[in-house]
Amino acid sequence: MTINRRQALTQIIGISTAAAGATLMGTSAFAATDEAGNYKLALGEKLKYVPLDAMATAKLAYETPGGCMHQVFHSLVTKLAESDSEDKAKFASIPTALAGYGWAGIIGQGTVCGNVNATGMLVNILDDLNGQNAAVIGSTFRYYENTELPLSSPEFVEGIGSTAEKTTENVVTSSVANSILCHSSISNWSKASGKTFAEKGERCKRLSASIAFHLVELLNRAYAGEDLSALPEAKPSEEAQACQSCHGVDATMGSAASVKADMECTTCHTGHFN
Repeated sequence: MTINRRQALTQIIGISTAAAGATLMGTSAFAATDEAGNYKLALGEKLKYVPLDAMATAKLAYETPGGCMHQVFHSLVTKLAESDSEDKAKFASIPTALAGYGWAGIIGQGTVCGNVNATGMLVNILDDLNGQNAAVIGSTFRYYENTELPLSSPEFVEGIGSTAEKTTENVVTSSVANSILCHSSISNWSKASGKTFAEKGERCKRLSASIAFHLVELLNRAYAGEDLSALPEAKPSEEAQACQSCHGVDATMGSAASVKADMECTTCHTGHFN
């Protein structure tokens, strides 16, 4: 079931036409509406998540244009707008095109990958998932860093609507990013596959589908009450934790700099003299 903008606004602000000459209620009654009565997601507002179909979401991500960040953010928001969430009308009002800036590490800069950028953007607006919101983000980031991606099993490829021929010809092989940076992710894949950045289309569409799939799985598990924060995959690697023992947030070892980061350290920092 889909809803148009007028239906969404009706559900959100409760327009009443019971009496002739009825007018919209004053905006003071709706903290997240403008003077015209249009709903706007407010800073700090949280929307209710409900479990989604991971494969259906991954397929939508694969089919969606606009680059990796838009693919992941749009697919989950769209599926939530079609769901049984009490906030589905609010999800429907979110302009997902805003996530279009995240392609190729923020408009081609090769910095943070749009897949993980979208993860943060989405989870930030979700209501409390049994205290696991931060663990969902951490788990997704660590998964992106340490897993051979994109997923290319026959079941996954068929599920998203791709083909084995595209795996052989366009993806060639999966690779491990060892970082949340687009630059590292694509460079490692290019080295493993023999392909260039310009040939990344199918690979990156599948990568977005892979992250959308795993993110939904994590969100569903958190919704069900699983303690994701206790899982090794939700925590920094042993190497990163070792770095944090000296480069702490509120205390450091000797003259060590204070650092706040859970990402892989040794991808870029191989010692104390570089």
